[in-house]
Amino acid sequence: MNISTPAFHPTPAPVAELERLGDEIAELSAHLDAATARLLDLIREFDARAGWNNGFRSCAAWLSWRVGLDPGAARERVRVARALGTLPGARARRALVREGPRADPRCHS
Repeated sequence: MNISTPAFHPTPAPVAELERLGDEIAELSAHLDAATARLLDLIREFDARAGWNNGFRSCAAWLSWRVGLDPGAARERVRVARALGTLPGARARRALVREGPRADPRCHS
């Protein structure tokens, strides 16, 4: 006995709707990436300035308490934030995020 699934050929309206959904997913993903990068920058700065040193043992402990992250996840966020700060060009990228195109000398507009 051979059972096959009927082929599904979407009509133009559902295809357009699916493309719109796909575009929205891609856009939201880009926003999440940008927000994550900003969050890691803030964590790195907070850690470097010892903002957590008011009764907490570490930045990860403070982060876990303040935003409700699992302690392991908080340690990982701090680890990644510190590591990203050591990459070449990190200062330039942070300045570009803060100042926008004016911080990039290649932009002349």
